[in-house]
Amino acid sequence: MSDQIEAMGISVVALTYDSVELLKTVKEDQGIQFTLLHDEDVSHVNAFGVRNLDYEPGHRVYGIPYPGIFLVDPNGVIKAKFAEERYQDRPPFEDVLEAAAKL
Repeated sequence: MSDQIEAMGISVVALTYDSVELLKTVKEDQGIQFTLLHDEDVSHVNAFGVRNLDYEPGHRVYGIPYPGIFLVDPNGVIKAKFAEERYQDRPPFEDVLEAAAKL
């Protein structure tokens, strides 16, 4: 999936508030080739508007970000946003490819 995006000259980066140690383990275990970033204070998740606040604090899924994909230009401007309301779902990749091709 990331190979198709990168073939268009677009860098793929994942952002999460999971620990750096967990990100390293996941990257190694899954053979992920793109960059994984740690959002230590959740400021980016909040700024992107993808933090799930539907559950009460203390609930096991409180604050888990909605799965999302953002297409950001070299100037840092978000050109497209894809997000799902359920953390179990992912945005349709075909929609992401179509939007990326228009950049």
